[in-house]
Amino acid sequence: MSRDIPIHLAPDATAQPLAPTETTARALDAELAGLATPTDRIRAIRAALPGRIAFSTSLGLEDQAVLHAIADSGADIDVFTLDTGRHFEETFDTIAASEARYGLKIRLVAPDTGELERLVARDGVLGFRTSIESRKACCDVRKVRPLQRALAGADGWITGLRRGQSNGRADVPFATYDAAQGIVKLAPLADWSVETLERYVAAHDIPVNALHAHGFPSIGCQPCTRAIRPGEDIRAGRWWWEIADGKECGLHSNTAPRS
Repeated sequence: MSRDIPIHLAPDATAQPLAPTETTARALDAELAGLATPTDRIRAIRAALPGRIAFSTSLGLEDQAVLHAIADSGADIDVFTLDTGRHFEETFDTIAASEARYGLKIRLVAPDTGELERLVARDGVLGFRTSIESRKACCDVRKVRPLQRALAGADGWITGLRRGQSNGRADVPFATYDAAQGIVKLAPLADWSVETLERYVAAHDIPVNALHAHGFPSIGCQPCTRAIRPGEDIRAGRWWWEIADGKECGLHSNTAPRS
């Protein structure tokens, strides 16, 4: 009498992990809200997303706190910064100090040379100050497009966004799904106040940009950043010749609100 013999199929070694979805982002948003430390949040992010996770750092206070948490967590995160060609010397000093402190490599991502040459030929060296459109075109070539290249193929994008940074960021979630790029955008410090941030940086002796001690709470490209005056919003020194509200370079313009 014959018997059926069960057949066990070996798993397909070539199968790719499932790409993140809106459902992934919603679940991760809820999980991160329940965790107390940035280190725990980074570990949860790494556990939830199987593919490459990238952290784009501007070397500001928030991003330095996130970098410390990444190093503390031991998570495999691709750390990079956008080298626009117009950074302060102090920003490069911060890169060197951070790499020495944490033993992590901060990858520099530069603009496309041809695009940059065409932009300057058309608008001039300081053309970004002639109109908002020209300034956004400069940010697009120097920051937005390089960012898109650096994030290509990643499952997650870690940022240093906080709800207290500006009115436009007041509803930043811990995790949201960016359908245009097919990526989960993450803000592990979303609920932090500036006071909580400063205490964390001081408690862990985190390397910071020397310009913070000279009235620069938000630091971008040198021609587009000034020190703020007493009582001004922390982002008032960015593109100060433009209107006060809604000033963004385009990297975070599509940040979804909490739902």
